[in-house]
Amino acid sequence: MRRAAGVLLSILACAATAAGATAQVPAPATPAPAAPALPPAAAQNPSPMVEHTRAHERLQPRPLDGTERTFAGPAGKPVVVFVPASARHADRLELIIHFLGAAFVPEYAVSRLGGDRVLAVVNIAPGSGAYARPFAEPAAFDSLLEAIRRETTAALAARGRAGAGSAAAPAVRFRAITLSGFSAGHGAIRTILRDPRHFAAVDAVLLIDGLHTGYVPDGKVVAEGGTLDPANLEIFLEYARAAIRGEKRFLITHSEIFPGTFASTTETTDWLLDALGLKRTPTVRWGPRGMQQLSEARRGRLLVLGFAGNAGPDHIDQLQSLPELLDRLERMK
Repeated sequence: MRRAAGVLLSILACAATAAGATAQVPAPATPAPAAPALPPAAAQNPSPMVEHTRAHERLQPRPLDGTERTFAGPAGKPVVVFVPASARHADRLELIIHFLGAAFVPEYAVSRLGGDRVLAVVNIAPGSGAYARPFAEPAAFDSLLEAIRRETTAALAARGRAGAGSAAAPAVRFRAITLSGFSAGHGAIRTILRDPRHFAAVDAVLLIDGLHTGYVPDGKVVAEGGTLDPANLEIFLEYARAAIRGEKRFLITHSEIFPGTFASTTETTDWLLDALGLKRTPTVRWGPRGMQQLSEARRGRLLVLGFAGNAGPDHIDQLQSLPELLDRLERMK
């Protein structure tokens, strides 16, 4: 089975991405290599229910003070780089790479954080396999980082020429790297972290309703005697242990959506917490965008937040809460 977030939910997110993308991809100077074939997204059994109690608030695109540049990235798909006006010190920038979602949401989130932060947004295709496959070779992540550095350099140099008349290119350095993944976007993060060098380089991870794996046997749910396939979870368990030791920061959110054909984010976070010997604390409070938080588990710099909701709007609520979630991750330093 292809490990993926479900078709319906991923399509919703990708549709939002298409609606939010505005930058144009520049023509490459040399012919781009052929994009790798992407695996199909796994099927699921989406819930037919939709509740109307929670607000399901939505952020709207708005003008932001900063520079946006676009280049052809993994699988030949456009990568949006956003350099906020607050990013002024090229030699001590913090880089946030977000996988899957309309660019204006993480752009607003990073603008709200302020400081010397730079953002890159990667959208590929529905299904976690589509995000995992392009990073199967560790060099692919190195290439992505170098391209982001190049575009950041160009943005800061242009800003300097406009503001101070200097044409000198700044020496861009990323002193910290955060990886954020919504839904199927987590596939890129799990593949990147499997390389020990990249595991060491990534300072923080945010998984937004997107920690999935398959069942063993394939498609046999736990209620019918199946178990969770740990293959896609073990690297996140290793990262969680590092967060507990205070070496990393790791924030995971999940809904109550049950795909049926592969493990839900509730089941995978239960697996993770059980492996760590942690228990959830029941809690009922309002979260961002009208979400309702039901549970919490934490130790060290690991935090797992559980939210109500088992339908598409509840899934998109979590992406729309990225500004508050990134702020929460920042406060875990």
